[in-house]
Amino acid sequence: MTGIIRKSGITLALLCALLASWADAGQLVSPADREWAKKAVAEEKSISAPAGKNTVAVLYFKNNTGDPSLDPMRKGIPLLLVTDLSSVPGLSVVERTRLQALTEETNLGATGLVEAGTAPRVGKMLGARWLVGGEIGREKPTRVDLASNVADVPAGTTTGKTSAGGEIEQLFEVEKELLFGVLKHLDVTVTPEEEQRLRKPCSKSATALAALFLGVDAGDRGDLDKAEGYYRKALQTDPGVCIATDALKEIETVRASAPAAGKRSRQLLKTLRGGTSLTDSLTTKEPLLRGGKPLDIPGTRTSPTNINLTFP
Repeated sequence: MTGIIRKSGITLALLCALLASWADAGQLVSPADREWAKKAVAEEKSISAPAGKNTVAVLYFKNNTGDPSLDPMRKGIPLLLVTDLSSVPGLSVVERTRLQALTEETNLGATGLVEAGTAPRVGKMLGARWLVGGEIGREKPTRVDLASNVADVPAGTTTGKTSAGGEIEQLFEVEKELLFGVLKHLDVTVTPEEEQRLRKPCSKSATALAALFLGVDAGDRGDLDKAEGYYRKALQTDPGVCIATDALKEIETVRASAPAAGKRSRQLLKTLRGGTSLTDSLTTKEPLLRGGKPLDIPGTRTSPTNINLTFP
């Protein structure tokens, strides 16, 4: 590694400063997230403290359609649910970046964490009382159908299944329907004012949401240039789309930590991070956003997995 750093003209101190700036990241996995994940895995067998009473973790969804163009939704739908649930009074929601860090540390990949056999283990390490998992289905090409189970980790049971569906152009409404189904299974009641706030969509544009989802995945893979491009695409399509503006500021903060290194430091960081994340990527090739089919993104892949949160 020392040779690589010298060749790139970057000092070790500069690299450490760059990584340290990620400590308060919102969508980028930080060194603090990774340190936590390493500790959680190392101390897994000794974890005996009960999960927080109202702590919720939202796992990656499974794409059951056989259509890789819907793969961005595997992280995207959980992203929207985490954003919404985080604003519900009385709930404590595990940060998305912690789940991603645990994905990388355990080498289970973006789909492995939601298998029935690993869900209790993941819930224990995340300190979550409740796990929300889900599936993506489709009855016809223009439609999307979502289903979700809520698992009680300490009890080893599920509270039931909720579902929502509609035209893919109305994805924002489908996600909200699923959200309120999840809240019902969590036995959470919101006031009329809170419900009105929760029903405000991240974006009504399926194209903007697709770009947002791809930006998050690119950030997970350490490709900040592509992440920036997708976030800007989301904002270009819908200037009011959630998360994207803050995500761009986060990327700027990371880059500003090493102004002298410039592009070479970003490339080194991508290389180093890429070596720690073996299977967390949702894509194997560069996906493209195409007009007319906002979530039709070629070059993606699916991985066989079972996310049914049914415990033995």
